[in-house]
Amino acid sequence: MLIEALIFDFDGLVVDTETPEFEVLSEQYREHGAELLPERWVLGLGTFGGYNAYAELEQLIGRKLDRDALQAQHRQRFLDRIESQPLRPGVAELLHYGREHALPLAVASSSTRDWVEGWLVRHNIREYFACVRTRSDVAQVKPAPDLFLSAAACLDVAPSACVVLEDSPNGMRAAASAGMRCVAVPLPILSGLELPYYTLRLGTLADLTPDALLERLQTQP
Repeated sequence: MLIEALIFDFDGLVVDTETPEFEVLSEQYREHGAELLPERWVLGLGTFGGYNAYAELEQLIGRKLDRDALQAQHRQRFLDRIESQPLRPGVAELLHYGREHALPLAVASSSTRDWVEGWLVRHNIREYFACVRTRSDVAQVKPAPDLFLSAAACLDVAPSACVVLEDSPNGMRAAASAGMRCVAVPLPILSGLELPYYTLRLGTLADLTPDALLERLQTQP
């Protein structure tokens, strides 16, 4: 099947902002005598409002907490850790390939526009993307297909000719609902979890050259 565009998730796929998120939450859980399970945390990955970690922590320890204080503590620790996060392996090579081969690229993220655009500019890769779609652009975020369909419409490419690059199960479900092929690139902390609805699964985007990746995808239904 012809591939006319690539649509990138952002958090966890382009830049790993998600492992630090899990690490900080895990620390806070342990500080209150509880354990954060990856299979619970992943429910909120790639979406917005899908999982309340502090509500679950309160249930686990059987008492109310100062959620505002926890969130403020979390934000400071989290921002300190992600300050120097690089692009994930293989991302830069795939972006360069897209430019050299006139393959349209987009970002579709459930995060805010300021967050996504800020990181793209910081890493000097904003110019590679013809379209950026965030939760401010759609009625529903992932696992609904809205973000990916909006990105495809912006690129003027049929959904069936788009390939989504995703790290989260919610994003993979969204790609399937949009009728798009999906390359699953889960983070190491999710490597043991079952993933839904992917066309091809990789450890990182560096596992295959861009040419080899597209060749593999073109032979997949």
